Amino acid sequence: MSNGKGSSQPHSIEFARTYSKAPWETEVGYCRAIRAGDHIYVTGTAPVADGGGVFAPGDGYAQAKRCLEIIEKALKDLGCDRGHIVRTRMFVTDISRWPEFGKAHREFFGENRPATTMVEVRRLIDPEMLIEIEADAVVMAKDEK
Repeated sequence: MSNGKGSSQPHSIEFARTYSKAPWETEVGYCRAIRAGDHIYVTGTAPVADGGGVFAPGDGYAQAKRCLEIIEKALKDLGCDRGHIVRTRMFVTDISRWPEFGKAHREFFGENRPATTMVEVRRLIDPEMLIEIEADAVVMAKDEK
């Protein structure tokens, strides 16, 4: 995690970033997640295996679960957990497989259901990836872990 207090930022908002070491972060120029004050924005998270490559090729449920696990790690790096997620966006390559993706999402959140969107996209950065998930969270100072 790195902290960046930008003097050019409005209202002296504190920024903190975390990285997952995915190769695309340096190639494209982004972080896994950024905290701006009470808000955390987790970038599109693909199902990347621990050693690199695609996690569980062909398995939509397992890939969605993996994306959510990576998102949760990023949130923990920035001081919160899944209970603070208020919105997710799921980008899927085959919307007819929505039950697989939806099951993983439902199990992950339980009763702490965020607002969400699931849309079909033509493809993702690797053809074996079936889903990518973004998340937004809100955490007040008193809620920090």
